[in-house]
Amino acid sequence: MEIRLKTAEKALEVDFDDGSSFTFAAEFLRVESPSAEVKGHKPGQETLVTGRRHVGIMEVEPVGNYAIKIVFDDLHDSGIYTWDYLYELGETQDNLWRAYLEKIEQAGASRDP
Repeated sequence: MEIRLKTAEKALEVDFDDGSSFTFAAEFLRVESPSAEVKGHKPGQETLVTGRRHVGIMEVEPVGNYAIKIVFDDLHDSGIYTWDYLYELGETQDNLWRAYLEKIEQAGASRDP
């Protein structure tokens, strides 16, 4: 497992031991945060995160041997991104991003602050 923070690109690169490699935009990781603030405590409680087009990542902190905590420059830092969750995000990134853009449009919201 290797993680590279690309501050200027506002991205995080994650290489997995099986050879899979994913690049995540900070905005994508922010709107897909596994935190209760975003995901809710049970299905149906999800919050649509808007206005984060320009969000960056200030810090990536290890959480044991199983996850990372990402500190975003909007000060959101409560989500724990497990390796399994990051892998799942990588495999479904295109579909999740399309669904997010559709939700933004349906809500009449914006990715811009």
